[in-house]
Amino acid sequence: MPSAASAAMVVALSAGLLTAITPTAHAAPGASLPFTSVEAESATTTGTKIGPDYTQGTLASEASGRQAVRLTSGQRVEFTVPRAANAVNLAYSVPDGQSGSLDVYVNGTKLARTLAVTSKYSYIDTSWIPGAKQHHFFDNARLLLGQNVQAGDKVAFQATGTQVTVDVADFEQVAAAATQPAGSVSVTSKGADPSGNGDSTQAFRDAISAAQGGVVWIPPGDYKVTSALSGVQNVTLQGAGSWHTVVHTSRFIDQSGSSGGVHIKDFAVIGEVTERVDSNPDNFVNGALGPGSSVSGMWLQHLKVGLWLMGNNDNLVVENNRFLDTTADGLNLNGNARGVRVRNNFLRNQGDDALAMWSLYAPDTNSSFENNTISQPNLANGIAIYGGTDIAVKNNLVSDTNALGSGIAISNQKFLDPFSPLAGTITVDGNTLVRTGAMNPNWNHPMGALRVDSYDSAINATVNITNTTVTDSPYSALEFVSGGGQGYPVRNVTVDGATVRNTGTVVVQAEAQGAATFRNVTATSVGSAGVYNCPYPASSGTFTLTDGGGNSGWSSTWSDCSAWPQPGQGNPDPDPTRNLAKGRPATATGSQDVYTPGKAVDGDANSYWESTNNAFPQSWTVDLGSSAAVRRLVLKLPPSAAWGARTQTVTVLGSADGSAWSTVVGATGYRFDPATGNTATVTLPSGTNLRYLRLSVSANTGWPAGQFSEVEAYLS
Repeated sequence: MPSAASAAMVVALSAGLLTAITPTAHAAPGASLPFTSVEAESATTTGTKIGPDYTQGTLASEASGRQAVRLTSGQRVEFTVPRAANAVNLAYSVPDGQSGSLDVYVNGTKLARTLAVTSKYSYIDTSWIPGAKQHHFFDNARLLLGQNVQAGDKVAFQATGTQVTVDVADFEQVAAAATQPAGSVSVTSKGADPSGNGDSTQAFRDAISAAQGGVVWIPPGDYKVTSALSGVQNVTLQGAGSWHTVVHTSRFIDQSGSSGGVHIKDFAVIGEVTERVDSNPDNFVNGALGPGSSVSGMWLQHLKVGLWLMGNNDNLVVENNRFLDTTADGLNLNGNARGVRVRNNFLRNQGDDALAMWSLYAPDTNSSFENNTISQPNLANGIAIYGGTDIAVKNNLVSDTNALGSGIAISNQKFLDPFSPLAGTITVDGNTLVRTGAMNPNWNHPMGALRVDSYDSAINATVNITNTTVTDSPYSALEFVSGGGQGYPVRNVTVDGATVRNTGTVVVQAEAQGAATFRNVTATSVGSAGVYNCPYPASSGTFTLTDGGGNSGWSSTWSDCSAWPQPGQGNPDPDPTRNLAKGRPATATGSQDVYTPGKAVDGDANSYWESTNNAFPQSWTVDLGSSAAVRRLVLKLPPSAAWGARTQTVTVLGSADGSAWSTVVGATGYRFDPATGNTATVTLPSGTNLRYLRLSVSANTGWPAGQFSEVEAYLS
């Protein structure tokens, strides 16, 4: 179970500090960061606070905490410094097509240096992605203050002409530049220009060639690299620190293979990617670094993707990096990743999944995302696992996902073939999700903070979700769905140890057939109901929630599958005249062709279920979701005169658990005649209470099968 320290961390988040406080009994969620973030809405300001807002396409919806501060000329926001620092990074937005600057003040004294702001890298359009709107409104800009400030000091930013919306400030004590390692080959010795004016591409290539088995040193400075490096292997590329050594390029390494042993560390790569073009390799690394490689201490910004990894990257370690303002993923293990560890990284403002494993061509295996902090992915998930074998997602902190995204998605969505679905054991442990989950405009219903999705195929892997904290989800906490609309099952899921606080709608959003066991799941301040259990599509089957004990605060079930719960709505009193069976999961002993069980609860009297022919008796079953005092059934066949009159012999059975059945009404012949609407009414005895309703058909004078176009169940 999450410890009290998890609650302390959430308090820190709500107070405007993005920090991870170490629990006593479980590893701290998120990365250990060299900076402390302070939200603008918690600072002192003469500007206007915007938000909170969760509406796709709005500025506040993409902000950290879903709030920010808008400044017009002369207005300011003043932060109280939370720690000793000499540098600040600011997340901000300016109107599309504009640029400008912010004046900077330390304890009331204006600095000579200003902070440049621009919309150049923002306002991304991806019209080819279904459900996308213009997004990626914020950007990040950093500044060395030129002096040390202490906790309690004041740093203010003042608009000078351009309207600027300030989101969050990261305060950091930047260490002095590192010195050249002994025996290393400096890129400047090969002609690199640290002023950033000359093209240093060939100098980098020459230094890499000369330093095989050793270190390429990139001294403090700005370097222009105009085309991607390739043939990089058995070498270390090292800078003086990510605030001191900056390489300006949108394509740093692009290679399909490497013998490995590549170690990249301690500098910044800042690109010029202003749009997302998926056919362009506008990435820090595109392809393979080779086995036994590592990436650490990097600042990666204004790229399409940080690392898009294909080929052999066995035992790669990616740690202690910052990924900012990418127009697509932060990192994607695009198949064949074996033993990869991605840990202790900070990711903000990604235009797609922040961290993803996608098992295309070959499965990602025995790889993990651990102790990463992810904020504001604005078009997809914080962490996405698309297939793969024996994958772990552990101790991550994910906040403020936007459209088309959950905090964590465990999915069999394949996108392309050949794809390797989830297999083995998928471990999702110790993660904290804050304000995650979003409305999916393609489904027209919400995505949960943590989603298990049998999108393109059944989930048969063992999925263990443990020690999870979900706070302030705008919609649901845990979702089980077959998002491709095919109704594939979700199986073998255990949720053990989850704390859910202030979820907007429900704790469990179950829309797929299948089952999960829940233990020690506690919820407080639930917006609508504990469980939404309605199949998607309507005929796909039942999701069974097994109570493993220790659960509390979420026992109620949403009452109306024809309507989505809205955040904070509460569970409405059921309409006593409603049809209890409509839209509920239905099954049968057999079906003929396309005439499946769900046709009898879809609300359309012209579609119908037909059992296997010439095989009486046949039965049809519906799960009403909860026990109900059903008093009347209306059985229908299509009203068309083409359906001749007939009599079906039907036995009505009921069950509380779907296992033990009792006869409610014995075998009776019911007449269906299109002249009188082709309907038959069955009156149930007083005292009848059932959750599962079964109709067993033993004869039909009009066709050798059981047939119903609608089965309606009413309380009176």
